[in-house]
Amino acid sequence: MSSVPASELKREVSRRRSFAIISHPDAGKTTLTEKFLLYGGALNLAGSVTARKNQRATTSDWMELEKQRGISISSTVLQFEYKDCVVNILDTPGHKDFSEDTYRVLTAVDAAIMVVDAGKGIESQTRKLFEVCRKRGVPIFTFMNKLDRPAKPSLDLLDELESVLGIAAYPLNWPLGDGPRFRGVYDREKGEVHLFEKTPGGAFKAPEEVSDISDPRVREKLDSDVYEQVSEELELLDGAGADFDLDAVSSGELTPVFFGSAANNFGVQLLLERFIDLAPPPAARLSDGDRIEPTSPEFSAFVFKIQANMNPKHRDRVSFIRIVSGKFERDMNVIHTRTGQKVRLSNSMSLFGQDRETVDDAYAGDVAGLVGNHDFLIGDTLSSKKNLSFDEIPRFAPECFAYLHNSSTAKFKRFRSGLQQMLKEGVVTEFKPLDTTGAYVPLLGAVGPLQFEVMQHRLQGEYDAETRIEPASWSYARWMRKKEGETTPEDLPELSMDVRLVRDAHGHLVALIPSEWTLRTFTEKNEDWEVSESPFSAPAAE
Repeated sequence: MSSVPASELKREVSRRRSFAIISHPDAGKTTLTEKFLLYGGALNLAGSVTARKNQRATTSDWMELEKQRGISISSTVLQFEYKDCVVNILDTPGHKDFSEDTYRVLTAVDAAIMVVDAGKGIESQTRKLFEVCRKRGVPIFTFMNKLDRPAKPSLDLLDELESVLGIAAYPLNWPLGDGPRFRGVYDREKGEVHLFEKTPGGAFKAPEEVSDISDPRVREKLDSDVYEQVSEELELLDGAGADFDLDAVSSGELTPVFFGSAANNFGVQLLLERFIDLAPPPAARLSDGDRIEPTSPEFSAFVFKIQANMNPKHRDRVSFIRIVSGKFERDMNVIHTRTGQKVRLSNSMSLFGQDRETVDDAYAGDVAGLVGNHDFLIGDTLSSKKNLSFDEIPRFAPECFAYLHNSSTAKFKRFRSGLQQMLKEGVVTEFKPLDTTGAYVPLLGAVGPLQFEVMQHRLQGEYDAETRIEPASWSYARWMRKKEGETTPEDLPELSMDVRLVRDAHGHLVALIPSEWTLRTFTEKNEDWEVSESPFSAPAAE
């Protein structure tokens, strides 16, 4: 247990703001992340780490395949200080094939910023990620991005938030036009106009205080029809009579809405400063029904992500932990509650993209990377206290399946070693046939097929192991156990067409099923079996 004074612990926890940025692909999520870092002093040029001249690689997209594809496919943790707050940003994949990684990251945050392309409105992946936040009660802030391009009417965007997502919206600022006629935003709280001027550096003028939208200085900047439209819209919003309710934001019932252009640095600082003011500090978590407060002196944390080979030269693994309570101190001894073993947390890092700094201490709300070959799995709890366990990590059944063939017998050892490392990240699952005769050809399952491509690419680049993917025809994985009595090898479910029985890495029985019709038939034929979309907590059958 840490000896940190209670007053210091309370002060440090209150300074933390940990959040994820979520969006549909191409809405501008990674760009917004970089601009936050720019304002936080972590970057001197968006996409370039301070003091590293000529480095313009995207800071949060470090994996080689990400650079080639121009998409985020792994979650990244970035930390910086802004004013008196310690900000932890968890940038997440936007592509649907990597949604499981994003869902896990959302267990480690206290709020989320939802980025919406103002020209497209609410898109499918945004809706899915929003629902995950809602189920977890995560407060959501909305940034309507790309106002420097033609956008949907602003009132329509607010209506979409309410009609599509079912959340009330309160715009804290309002756009003055869009596309080529975008002139800035009006801060409804302060009565200030922030004027936009598109330049190569994305600069904009300092805010000008005005009495209201009718100020002549506003009128002269806007085309007459844009001015009339904005005036009518603001009158409508003011006439609605709804007050801003921070309690409704904290409970996930109301989203504060901001407008801007992340690519041009416009509206980003407004969002960052109000977010820090309004977003909640770290919240309590449940362990077997007991509330674990972030200011509790007992240290506790859970593993929400594992990444192999962030530094391929050292073949290391990084286990990312969200600190739930107490103070983390480098070299501290904790209990790995799943195994009951004591573990020394000596090699602790703060990760900035691929760059690392040693972490000597951290507090509830922070994210730290533990480097080394610890026997950690996704969802594991680390604590200074016995019998503490957080059940935070959602589990999803794979929807895509494939056999992974090793293309070179001479490199089998590299193939096997690399595969085992990546399986520990918990994104791709291996299933083993009930009979293990024949050559080793792993059967893998994932949420989306792009995961297999990433695995192939990484095996080639990080282990020099060339592979071939053979897609399999199943679409569903269902965990099986007898409703009564023990399951024995002789007592297995009755199989339907093209259903195959396998076991997962923990020995649990799983049925792989090709279609929804077959799934229904299979379930009906096996009424004495429990069928689940995720693993049972009970021990696996022998």
